[in-house]
Amino acid sequence: MPESTIRDTVQAALMAADDPLSMDTLLKLFDSRDRPSRREVSEVLEELSRECAGRSFSLVRVASGWRYQIDQDYAAVIGRLWEQRPPRYSQALMETLALIVYRQPITRGEIEQVRGVAPSTSIMQTLTERNWVRVVGYKQVPGRPALYGTTREFLDYFGLKNVKELPPLPEPRAQEEVDPQLKIQSMPQPESDAESVAANTLVSESPEEDLPPDLPEEAA
Repeated sequence: MPESTIRDTVQAALMAADDPLSMDTLLKLFDSRDRPSRREVSEVLEELSRECAGRSFSLVRVASGWRYQIDQDYAAVIGRLWEQRPPRYSQALMETLALIVYRQPITRGEIEQVRGVAPSTSIMQTLTERNWVRVVGYKQVPGRPALYGTTREFLDYFGLKNVKELPPLPEPRAQEEVDPQLKIQSMPQPESDAESVAANTLVSESPEEDLPPDLPEEAA
């Protein structure tokens, strides 16, 4: 298949898609008889990405795949196309989210130990309805409390491939204290690949759906 056909097909799909497209999804666009290789599609994606240099949008790779997105400098202007105002979140919700992001997997009790107050049901419901947070397992202690972590959708929303791209936490003012002024909205954000998903701590609900921290490199 001519490279120009591969390029045009991939570009058209990316522009039409509402969500990021994975390599497997892009390959399925082509008939099995003349389907390009992963290497060929990867080279096309790299070419399309380079062509975005200096423009108001870019082709980026996030946790779920590739997508076109508007550069941050134009976000406020483009946002005027939609009348609906972006949701405003309380400080309590953002503090809870920050703890889940940086200390996942974490229980509600552990969040309470840091914040001094347990996260409300409405806060946890909001985070799960946004599909930013989910139960990733249960801690092997009496009562088996649920362990919470972030999702691929959370990474995609904040334009990250994995949690390793998160900015580092500021130095805590006291041991085990998380800075309550951490503003998650102002930074790119992540998904569920916390530092400690130890086997003796976490019993996954569905092992086959454990959150992958990094996307594997595409095979040739």
